[in-house]
Amino acid sequence: MKKVLKNVSFVFLLLKMCIVLGQETSTKKRIIIDVGHGGKDTGAIGINKIQEKDVVLDIANAILKLNNKLDTPLDIYLTRYTDTLISLSDRAKLAKALKADLFVSLHCNHSDNPDARGIEVYASQKGTNNSKESIYTGYQIEKALCKAIGYKSRGVKFANFQVLRETIDYCTSVLLELGFLSNRDESSYISASKNIKLIALAILLSIKN
Repeated sequence: MKKVLKNVSFVFLLLKMCIVLGQETSTKKRIIIDVGHGGKDTGAIGINKIQEKDVVLDIANAILKLNNKLDTPLDIYLTRYTDTLISLSDRAKLAKALKADLFVSLHCNHSDNPDARGIEVYASQKGTNNSKESIYTGYQIEKALCKAIGYKSRGVKFANFQVLRETIDYCTSVLLELGFLSNRDESSYISASKNIKLIALAILLSIKN
């Protein structure tokens, strides 16, 4: 089904999945990978001119490919499969419609300080039943990433980002900042396909359990 979904509009995808979910239930852990930015929204632009929207899409696609190789693949969906701009509210609506267990938003950081570096994770400030699990999941993902690629840990923080605010009421929800594109070393590192795969594998394994 995923191959078909890549070629349909977001609205049709949402409607289609609502119908499917009404017909069958899945015991698999359902995960939404929110691929940040897209279309005219490039996100951060690195020193080497790479764009955040492209980096996170490459990571998301690598997660899908690696997931398909697992003996028991997770039930993973992306908020966008191509270079398309999806509204923040529609990203949250998709997670709700698919009854997601986990919502992971992928981003890269940027700073006026060229020495800023490291990985940080954000969780919602809203106090819900999913808050503690979100914080725990955030720590697990960051720990796995820092161990796998050797990046500095900037910790798990709280933020009122819209995609977190609008998903935390019904699922575990975190936003990942996967290094600084404004940092020469990190921007160069994340430009290599082998490192994209390493980051993707660390994320996948940390959310598998």
